Amino acid sequence: MTESLLHHVRVVLFEPQDPVNIAATVRAMKNMGVRDLVLVRPVEVTAYRLEGIAHDTYDVIERIRTVDSLDEALADCVHVAAFTARRRRHKWDLALPRTMATRLLEKVPDGPVAVLFGREDHGLPNEALDRAHTLVTIPTTAHASLNLAQAVLVALYELHLAAGDATRVVAPPRHDAPPASAEQFERLFQDVERALAAIDFFKTRFRDHIMRSIRSLYFRAAPDAREIELLRAMNIEVVRTMDRIRRQGAAGSESVAPALGGDAAPPPDA
Repeated sequence: MTESLLHHVRVVLFEPQDPVNIAATVRAMKNMGVRDLVLVRPVEVTAYRLEGIAHDTYDVIERIRTVDSLDEALADCVHVAAFTARRRRHKWDLALPRTMATRLLEKVPDGPVAVLFGREDHGLPNEALDRAHTLVTIPTTAHASLNLAQAVLVALYELHLAAGDATRVVAPPRHDAPPASAEQFERLFQDVERALAAIDFFKTRFRDHIMRSIRSLYFRAAPDAREIELLRAMNIEVVRTMDRIRRQGAAGSESVAPALGGDAAPPPDA
């Protein structure tokens, strides 16, 4: 199997303060196929606690490196993309996450690349931003402050898509059915018309207009053959139920009639 481009992407968290954010970053990495995490002067945290928050991620957790400086974290990287909500006075290479993802992966043949994120309270300081080849801003409303792990997930999602590593295949429906044929549609429309007639729906409405609208609705919905049969069964049951109600009503009327039509009892003697 060809090695994933994402195996050359490094996530670097600068002075993360909350173990929950570190664990959520690990989970995002596991979800999106990135495996290398470097923590620069992080809050104290154990692998046991991280896996207690981000279950089934030990393969990522055991690869975490903790270092004392950005120099150690980024020394071998050929391209660094730093995420920030702040604008800088000097001209800088700014990118959106999607553009960043393509640009970063293009550099992978030359060596490791990194996405860099700052601490929860102040983000990245200027000396950290100075290490970045590209600054990345995530489009938001005027409230631009994102949770650290959320920002990481946005970045890794775009990298995952750009790398073509959407490896989880969604299984098809267990009861897949072919498209409905024209004949099946016509049978459905006949059943619908009978059902609507059974409940006197056309009593105050123009039948042709109603049926034309129903045709348009079902054609736009595009039910498959199995769904067509379900719709037919529903409408057929409406007709049968209405017939049953009418028969029961008629039988009830017949049973009452003899009692009303018999000879009246003679009046009592005066």
